Amino acid sequence: MSAAVDYPVSLAVEDFVPVLLTTVGVLLLRYIVPERRAVLAAAVLIGCGGTAKATAKLLAATGHGDHAWLRGMLFPLLTLGFGLLCLILMRQGGRVPLWLRILVPGLVAVCTAGAVLSGDPIVFLVSTTVFATLAGIRLIGTARRHGDIVAASLFGLQLLVFFILGSLASRPDQTVALQWGEQLSNTVAQAAFAYAAWRLATASQHPATDRTQETR
Repeated sequence: MSAAVDYPVSLAVEDFVPVLLTTVGVLLLRYIVPERRAVLAAAVLIGCGGTAKATAKLLAATGHGDHAWLRGMLFPLLTLGFGLLCLILMRQGGRVPLWLRILVPGLVAVCTAGAVLSGDPIVFLVSTTVFATLAGIRLIGTARRHGDIVAASLFGLQLLVFFILGSLASRPDQTVALQWGEQLSNTVAQAAFAYAAWRLATASQHPATDRTQETR
């Protein structure tokens, strides 16, 4: 965030909303997999990453300085959280595919080296995008197998917005108007994600009332 931007407190406070929605959505996914503690760990990592950046924004907005180290925690923590979630969701027959067991730690290591060499944690945006994409594709497939086209579409919407906002995150000219647009779009996308996760969780808990072929 630019120090020249007069950052409003209202915008900083709103940034906590999509963080909460994302965390709740990930927590709901524990009902569709056996590894519930691992999903909890992923939710904590993702929630802490988003909270760190939102807190940095709030501190800046209230005149307590620009804490770059706090903002910089976002993508490293998202990488770890989505990487773990990706491993959990992509398990097939109780085992994680070999290519994924190589990809996740390998990409984390490469991005860590890149961040150290460049001195900028934005490098972790690459790994975050890869892991979130794989997790999103898996969730879309899971929703389709449940016959829940609504949930599949909502997961797809969240993934699309993630791509768009990810490309905007690295822009240096983050005006207040642009950030309002980004945050409100992110809030809608994460609300869609949380609702879709709730639908999957409900279907998994009550298979007899699965929303097969529901299009409402």
